[in-house]
Amino acid sequence: MSKPLPAEAEAARSLLAATARDGRARLSRPILFGLASTACGIAQAWLIARILAALLGYGGAGWSELAAAAALALLQTGFGVAQEHAQAAAGAAARAGLRRRAFARLLELGPADERPAGERAALVVDRIEALDGYFARWLPAAILAALAPLAIACAVATEDPLSGVILFAAGLLVPVGMALTGIGAALASRRQFDALQALSGRFLDRMRGLPQIVLFRRQEAEAAALGEAAQDLRRRTMRVLRVAFLSGLSLEVIAAAVLGCLAWRHGNLLIGGHPDPTAALFCLLMVPGFFAPLRAFSAAYHERMAAQGAAAALAPLLAAQPEEPGLVLAEIPPSVVLTFEQVGLTYDPARGPALADLSFRVLPNEALVLAGPSGSGKSSVLRLLMGFRRPDTGRIALNGRDATALRPAELRRLSAYVGQRAHLFRDTIRGNIALARPEATEAEVEAAARAARVTDFTDTLPRGLDTPVGEGGFGLSGGQAQRVAIARAFLRDAPLILLDEPTAHLDPGTEAEVLESLRRLCAGRTAIIATHSPALRARFSRVLELEGGRALLPRMAGE
Repeated sequence: MSKPLPAEAEAARSLLAATARDGRARLSRPILFGLASTACGIAQAWLIARILAALLGYGGAGWSELAAAAALALLQTGFGVAQEHAQAAAGAAARAGLRRRAFARLLELGPADERPAGERAALVVDRIEALDGYFARWLPAAILAALAPLAIACAVATEDPLSGVILFAAGLLVPVGMALTGIGAALASRRQFDALQALSGRFLDRMRGLPQIVLFRRQEAEAAALGEAAQDLRRRTMRVLRVAFLSGLSLEVIAAAVLGCLAWRHGNLLIGGHPDPTAALFCLLMVPGFFAPLRAFSAAYHERMAAQGAAAALAPLLAAQPEEPGLVLAEIPPSVVLTFEQVGLTYDPARGPALADLSFRVLPNEALVLAGPSGSGKSSVLRLLMGFRRPDTGRIALNGRDATALRPAELRRLSAYVGQRAHLFRDTIRGNIALARPEATEAEVEAAARAARVTDFTDTLPRGLDTPVGEGGFGLSGGQAQRVAIARAFLRDAPLILLDEPTAHLDPGTEAEVLESLRRLCAGRTAIIATHSPALRARFSRVLELEGGRALLPRMAGE
């Protein structure tokens, strides 16, 4: 991948800055604890300098100074532990907020987001996880690296101005060294995350298609391809680590030079009779304390680079979206008349139109079966009715009103959808049905279950509707899972029913049972059914044949 565009980098910075502003209260706590720890360190160094000077025969210091230094050491340790906890809490809060926003945005996009599932998972999990170090370590370290060394340099300058100037100059050199060694770090980090996202997406897609890979004896080729992708990720990760090691090396060189300068200066003064040996020892003792926050800054520097790479990919998803245009329904109408008037839709001009001049009309208590080969446009009709796409040409009307004048979310309020494979979540059967309308009462959920004939098999289970099912419907057959999906549609009680191959992958006996439930579901409602099933086409009277996105002459079932 080429270097990120300035617009992408600016979007990443805006995302990080906005998230930091939202969490400023949590981020201020580790900074305050860090400053308190620095203050304890300065006082402790002064007491230790007095004790060492007394041991060398300069001045007097006793057990009181030793006890105070020990108390300050314990207090400093306590502040350090509190700072670590506060940093972890700040990072966790930032990640949780970003993950909520990202997941809500993905849910809002729905099928309109054409990225593979593996890439979406990597975006929400890995990219956001990579931002933890930015908020938990980098931001507190960056602020403490500016405030704590300045406080220490000022304290040293009160005892020896030249030593304070040396420390101050060294502090200015650290960001320069970090910048020089960090050139290209953001690009390397972003390339690493791109490689990780590609590997995650490829792995998930291949796992889903594992039976087909084995069937066509492509397992060795796919294993080699995954291995090459993993090697690419390893190489990119090592490049990021090299940047981190180089930035740490530059800091250690500066720290060694400063310590040498101060040791030479105060050592010569001690040989010639230093006017204040305690001050000389204090200046030397403060060198580790001066560079401690700068070391934390250096260690967290690559976190900033990694965060910029991750945020560049995350920012487009989380960018502020204009409010969805369109009208909001005051209430759901009890019935709808659906009209398509010369509707056209094109996904990719190179592939031709998905729909072209499609017209039909469906009344309440009527079901229209859309038939035709795969790619004929059946699913495109359903996608338009669910608001995931807008027609390029023509008009879609509901009760004579332009459907595109409504917000896409309002279109989804009008409909209930049953797809090819019912996705059941890890919950009880009752909970999976209630997903369609969480505010529904238990009596309403049970009525929907009876209407969809879910109770035919749950009555034989020890826990009935409260029987837990595994992720993806593990524990139920395909027909049973489809009945649960139909029960959701009953519970939703929408005037428009959208069915997409609802009996696919079912055996004839199970299909007949599901068809009876579908017939009751469509009664009194406006229904659009996309199917290849001859049994389903025979059950409903109106069939519209589609081919190449165009409607053939409608005919009655059985003709």
